Amino acid sequence: MVQINYQNQTSYKMEEYLPIFNKIAKYTLKQFDIKGKVEVSLTLVSKNTIREINKTYRKIDKVTDVISFENDEGFEKYDGFITLGDLFICVSKAKSQAKAYGHSMYREVCFLFVHGLLHLLKMDHMNEEDAKKMFKMQDDIMDHFKIVR
Repeated sequence: MVQINYQNQTSYKMEEYLPIFNKIAKYTLKQFDIKGKVEVSLTLVSKNTIREINKTYRKIDKVTDVISFENDEGFEKYDGFITLGDLFICVSKAKSQAKAYGHSMYREVCFLFVHGLLHLLKMDHMNEEDAKKMFKMQDDIMDHFKIVR
Protein backbone atom coordinates (compact mmCIF):
# COMPACT_ATOMS: atom_id res chain seq x y z
CA MET A 1 0.00 0.00 0.00
CA VAL A 2 1.22 3.46 -0.89
CA GLN A 3 -0.08 6.56 0.83
CA ILE A 4 0.68 9.82 -0.94
CA ASN A 5 0.22 12.78 1.36
CA TYR A 6 -0.70 15.32 -1.26
CA GLN A 7 -0.77 19.10 -1.02
CA ASN A 8 -1.33 21.47 -3.89
CA GLN A 9 -0.17 25.01 -3.19
CA THR A 10 -0.78 26.14 -6.76
CA SER A 11 -3.81 27.18 -8.77
CA TYR A 12 -3.33 24.27 -11.18
CA LYS A 13 -5.86 21.45 -10.89
CA MET A 14 -3.62 18.38 -10.53
CA GLU A 15 -5.72 15.86 -8.58
CA GLU A 16 -6.21 13.82 -11.77
CA TYR A 17 -2.53 12.83 -11.52
CA LEU A 18 -2.89 11.08 -8.17
CA PRO A 19 -4.01 7.69 -9.58
CA ILE A 20 -0.98 7.46 -11.92
CA PHE A 21 1.36 8.66 -9.16
CA ASN A 22 0.02 5.88 -6.96
CA LYS A 23 0.51 3.27 -9.69
CA ILE A 24 4.02 4.53 -10.40
CA ALA A 25 4.92 4.41 -6.71
CA LYS A 26 3.57 0.86 -6.26
CA TYR A 27 5.39 -0.41 -9.34
CA THR A 28 8.64 1.33 -8.41
CA LEU A 29 8.57 0.01 -4.84
CA LYS A 30 8.21 -3.52 -6.25
CA GLN A 31 11.36 -2.95 -8.31
CA PHE A 32 13.19 -2.11 -5.07
CA ASP A 33 11.57 -5.04 -3.23
CA ILE A 34 10.08 -2.71 -0.64
CA LYS A 35 7.01 -4.25 0.97
CA GLY A 36 4.46 -2.97 3.44
CA LYS A 37 2.81 0.38 3.89
CA VAL A 38 4.79 3.24 2.37
CA GLU A 39 4.23 6.94 2.75
CA VAL A 40 5.40 9.73 0.42
CA SER A 41 4.78 13.42 0.91
CA LEU A 42 4.09 15.27 -2.36
CA THR A 43 3.66 19.02 -2.53
CA LEU A 44 3.01 20.95 -5.72
CA VAL A 45 4.49 24.42 -5.45
CA SER A 46 5.05 27.70 -7.26
CA LYS A 47 8.31 28.97 -8.76
CA ASN A 48 8.83 31.29 -5.78
CA THR A 49 8.36 28.47 -3.28
CA ILE A 50 10.67 26.01 -5.00
CA ARG A 51 13.28 28.71 -5.48
CA GLU A 52 13.18 29.45 -1.74
CA ILE A 53 13.45 25.73 -0.89
CA ASN A 54 16.36 25.36 -3.30
CA LYS A 55 18.10 28.42 -1.88
CA THR A 56 17.55 27.45 1.75
CA TYR A 57 18.44 23.76 1.61
CA ARG A 58 20.73 23.43 -1.42
CA LYS A 59 22.27 26.92 -1.45
CA ILE A 60 21.22 27.30 -5.11
CA ASP A 61 19.28 30.51 -5.77
CA LYS A 62 17.25 29.44 -8.79
CA VAL A 63 13.97 27.83 -9.78
CA THR A 64 14.11 24.08 -10.34
CA ASP A 65 11.54 21.51 -11.40
CA VAL A 66 11.68 18.93 -8.62
CA ILE A 67 13.34 18.66 -5.22
CA SER A 68 13.29 15.63 -2.98
CA PHE A 69 14.30 15.16 0.63
CA GLU A 70 14.77 11.51 1.49
CA ASN A 71 14.14 10.21 4.98
CA ASP A 72 17.50 10.01 6.73
CA GLU A 73 16.33 7.05 8.78
CA GLY A 74 16.44 4.72 5.79
CA PHE A 75 13.47 2.48 5.18
CA GLU A 76 12.49 2.06 8.84
CA LYS A 77 8.83 1.85 9.80
CA TYR A 78 7.22 4.58 11.87
CA ASP A 79 3.60 4.13 12.97
CA GLY A 80 3.40 1.17 10.61
CA PHE A 81 4.61 3.10 7.56
CA ILE A 82 7.93 3.32 5.78
CA THR A 83 8.27 7.06 5.23
CA LEU A 84 10.32 7.76 2.12
CA GLY A 85 10.45 11.55 2.44
CA ASP A 86 9.22 14.75 0.83
CA LEU A 87 8.86 15.53 -2.84
CA PHE A 88 8.24 19.03 -4.24
CA ILE A 89 7.27 19.61 -7.87
CA CYS A 90 7.07 23.07 -9.41
CA VAL A 91 4.05 22.85 -11.69
CA SER A 92 4.71 26.04 -13.67
CA LYS A 93 8.29 24.90 -14.35
CA ALA A 94 6.93 21.52 -15.48
CA LYS A 95 4.53 23.31 -17.80
CA SER A 96 7.26 25.44 -19.39
CA GLN A 97 9.57 22.40 -19.74
CA ALA A 98 6.83 20.36 -21.40
CA LYS A 99 6.37 23.13 -23.94
CA ALA A 100 10.13 23.54 -24.48
CA TYR A 101 10.66 19.78 -24.93
CA GLY A 102 7.60 19.39 -27.15
CA HIS A 103 5.72 16.88 -25.05
CA SER A 104 2.65 16.85 -22.84
CA MET A 105 2.26 18.26 -19.38
CA TYR A 106 1.16 14.77 -18.31
CA ARG A 107 4.46 13.28 -19.47
CA GLU A 108 6.54 15.98 -17.79
CA VAL A 109 4.78 15.82 -14.42
CA CYS A 110 4.93 12.00 -14.39
CA PHE A 111 8.63 12.14 -15.27
CA LEU A 112 9.32 14.59 -12.43
CA PHE A 113 7.41 12.37 -10.01
CA VAL A 114 9.44 9.32 -11.11
CA HIS A 115 12.71 11.25 -10.90
CA GLY A 116 11.95 12.56 -7.42
CA LEU A 117 10.70 9.18 -6.21
CA LEU A 118 13.94 7.52 -7.32
CA HIS A 119 15.86 10.10 -5.30
CA LEU A 120 13.71 9.23 -2.27
CA LEU A 121 14.70 5.61 -2.88
CA LYS A 122 18.37 6.61 -2.55
CA MET A 123 19.21 6.76 -6.25
CA ASP A 124 21.30 9.62 -7.58
CA HIS A 125 23.09 10.88 -10.68
CA MET A 126 26.18 12.50 -9.17
CA ASN A 127 28.56 10.24 -11.08
CA GLU A 128 28.36 8.53 -14.46
CA GLU A 129 27.73 5.00 -13.18
CA ASP A 130 24.94 6.05 -10.81
CA ALA A 131 23.42 8.29 -13.50
CA LYS A 132 23.24 5.39 -15.97
CA LYS A 133 21.42 3.23 -13.41
CA MET A 134 19.01 5.97 -12.37
CA PHE A 135 18.20 7.12 -15.90
CA LYS A 136 17.67 3.54 -17.08
CA MET A 137 15.28 2.96 -14.17
CA GLN A 138 13.43 6.21 -15.06
CA ASP A 139 13.09 5.10 -18.68
CA ASP A 140 11.94 1.62 -17.66
CA ILE A 141 9.23 3.03 -15.38
CA MET A 142 8.03 5.53 -17.98
CA ASP A 143 8.00 2.77 -20.63
CA HIS A 144 6.12 0.38 -18.32
CA PHE A 145 3.29 2.90 -18.05
CA LYS A 146 3.57 3.82 -21.74
CA ILE A 147 4.19 7.44 -20.84
CA VAL A 148 5.58 8.81 -24.09
CA ARG A 149 8.96 10.48 -23.94
